Amino acid sequence: MTRRAASVPATEPNHARRAVCILQASLGVLVCLAACITGAPIGTATDGGGHGAVQTVSIPGLADSSPIVERSLRASVASTGGPNCSVVTNSHRHRASSPRIVELYPNPPTDGNVGEYVVIHRPNGSTPLTLSDGYTTARVPTDRPAGRVAVSLDPNVTRKLTDYPVVELQDHLRLAADGETLTLSGPNGTVDRVIYDDAPEGAIWYRTGTPDGATTSTSSQAIRRGEWWSQGRTCYPVSAFDVDDATTFVLPDSPTAVTGTLAGANERIRLAGYTFTDSDVQQALHDAIDRGVDVEILVETSPVGGLPEATRPLLTELEQAGATVRTIGEDGDRYGFHHPKYAVVDDTVLVTTENWKPAGVGGESSRGWGVVVSDPELADALGDVFDADASGRDTATWAERLPSLEFVDDGAPEYAETDTSQSFPERHKPAVADVDEVELLLAPDNAGTRLRELIDGADESIQIVQVDVGEPDFVLLEAALAAAHDGVDVDLLLDGSWYVAEENRALADRLDAAAANEDIPLDVRLADGGDRFEKIHAKGVIIDGETTVLGSVNWNDNSLTENREVALVLHGTEPAAYYASVFERDWSDGSAWSLPVSLALAVLAGLAGALLLGRRYIRFDDGPAATGPARETPPQAATPVTIERRDRTDNDREGDTPPDDRPPPAP
Repeated sequence: MTRRAASVPATEPNHARRAVCILQASLGVLVCLAACITGAPIGTATDGGGHGAVQTVSIPGLADSSPIVERSLRASVASTGGPNCSVVTNSHRHRASSPRIVELYPNPPTDGNVGEYVVIHRPNGSTPLTLSDGYTTARVPTDRPAGRVAVSLDPNVTRKLTDYPVVELQDHLRLAADGETLTLSGPNGTVDRVIYDDAPEGAIWYRTGTPDGATTSTSSQAIRRGEWWSQGRTCYPVSAFDVDDATTFVLPDSPTAVTGTLAGANERIRLAGYTFTDSDVQQALHDAIDRGVDVEILVETSPVGGLPEATRPLLTELEQAGATVRTIGEDGDRYGFHHPKYAVVDDTVLVTTENWKPAGVGGESSRGWGVVVSDPELADALGDVFDADASGRDTATWAERLPSLEFVDDGAPEYAETDTSQSFPERHKPAVADVDEVELLLAPDNAGTRLRELIDGADESIQIVQVDVGEPDFVLLEAALAAAHDGVDVDLLLDGSWYVAEENRALADRLDAAAANEDIPLDVRLADGGDRFEKIHAKGVIIDGETTVLGSVNWNDNSLTENREVALVLHGTEPAAYYASVFERDWSDGSAWSLPVSLALAVLAGLAGALLLGRRYIRFDDGPAATGPARETPPQAATPVTIERRDRTDNDREGDTPPDDRPPPAP
C-alpha cells in the first residue's frame, strides 16, 4: 500500500524513419479522391505560410478538414501547450545570489486589482532596491530579513492572497494587467528585468529563467519571461500506489456498481462532478446521511448550457438533510470547468467517465467505463484533491449560490435528457481484477505529460475510445499517429451520434487516407451501440494489453490544460483484458470508414509519381481561426486548402442533443 511519486523516465528517441514523398502529383490525386468520396467539387487552395507551413489537402464538404498526417518521430511530440504546472515547483526552488523578481500577480479577482503584488527574492534584506515600470519608480523597504517578500501598495489585502511576508511599497507603482516590463535595480544599477504579457484574471506569473531576445542568461540586462498559473490551482505530481485488485465495470450495463459503492459508506463520502441530476445517486447519498455518514458534494457552477433544472431540488434536499454542497467556478475561477467524475467513499475510490445523471451513471444511455479501488492511501490522495478544490476562492455553498444560479429547463429541446424509459441489458458484468499498480492523474497538473509518455511507450497496440477528438493536431492524437508509424496497431473508436457524426466521419476519412497513403496500422470506427448503449461517452485508452487509462479526460486541449480532470491508470493484464473485451465488442459493431481499394490504389499511384518530384512532409496543422483573416498564400505551384475549424469550450456531450454543451456556434 505504498504511495510514491511515479517514476517517469525520459522518453528515449526512436529510430528515424523515411519521410513520405509527396508533392503536387500526390496532392492532386488526394484532392480528386476527396471529391470522389464526398461528391463535392474539387477544392481550391488557401493556406498557410509562416513558421512550420506545410503542404495540405482539404476534403471539400467536410466541416473540419485539415492536413492529413504528421511524419514525425514519437520523441518529437513536444508538449500539451497551455500553462505548465512545473513552473510553480521550479519557481519555489529558484535561488539566486542576487536580487530577483520571481512572481507577479497583476490581475487578482478584486475590485480595481487591489492587492496586486510582486514577489522579490533578496539574498540580503538590507540591500536598497527599487522597482520601476519605466514610468514610476518605487522603493522596496529594507527592514525585512533576507528571503522572499511580496511588495504591494495594499498590504492588508495582499496578505489574504499570499503566504509570503508582505511589505508596503514606498511610492506609487501599479502593475499593468495588459503587460509591461519591470526593472529591479540596486545601488550599482539594474540587477533584474522581467516582461509579461496580458495577465489572465486570478493567474500568477512565475519566472521561468528564460531570457528574452539575444542577450545572455548571465547578463543583468537580459529580460526574463515566465508562465501563468491560476492562483489556487493544485500542482500535484503523478502518484503511484501498490494495489491488490480493483472492481472493473462499464455503463450502461452496471449502474448498481455506482450506487452500491455509495451504499457501503460508513464514515465519509466526497463526491465531485460536473453535473448532478441522478435521483438514484441522490437517494444513496440521502440514505448515507441518515446513517450518520459525512457527505460532501462539489459540482461545477456553470456547466456549458447551464445547470439542469433537475439539479435544484436534488442538491437543495441533500443540503437540507445535512450534506455539505458546494459549487466551484466564478469570476477568476481556477479551472476552465470542474469536470471530474469521482467519489471517495471511506477508503475506497470510485472513478468513472460518466456524469452523475441518468444518461451517465444511471445507466440509461451512455457507454462509459468505471472502476472501484479500495486503498487508504489512494483515497487520501484523491481526498486531498477534493479538499483543495472545495476550499478555493471560487467556491461557495449551494445556499449561497442558489439565488444567482441560472437553470435550464430539462424539457427544452436543445437540452433534452435521454428518454429515461430506455434500459439496456447487462452484457458485461463487473469483475474483480488483479492490479499491479494504480497511478492517479490530474489535469491540468500532470495528466497531459503522463498520458503522452504512456502512448509514446506503446510497443504493440493502442485502443482509444472517445466521444471525439477536439483538434486534429491534438498532442495525444499526434502521439498515437507517431506510434502507428512505428508499427504499433492503433484503433480509435469514436461516437457515432448525430451531433458529432459529421466531424468524426471527417476525421476518420483523413486518418483512413493517411493509413492508406503510408501503409500504417491505423483504423478508425464510429460506434453504433444498437441495443447495448445509445452513444459513446467513455474516455479510455488500453496500451499493449497491460495498461488502462480511464477517467474524465477528453481528447482536447482545454481538457488537459484548463479543466480539472481526474483519471486512473491501472497497470495489469486483467483490467486491460476486461476493458479490451468491451472495446472489441463495441468496435465490432462500429462503422468502419475505410477507403475503397480502387481509390487507395489511385492514391498509391499518385504517391509513386510524386517520388519523381521531391519530398514534402504532410502534417495536421491548424487553419486560420474562424474569425481571423485569411493567410497570405505562399508562392508555390500547388496552393493547399485549410478548412476553418470551430472552437469548442467543452466536449462533455450527452443526450439526444449535447445537453451539457451549448449548441456549437456557426462556422
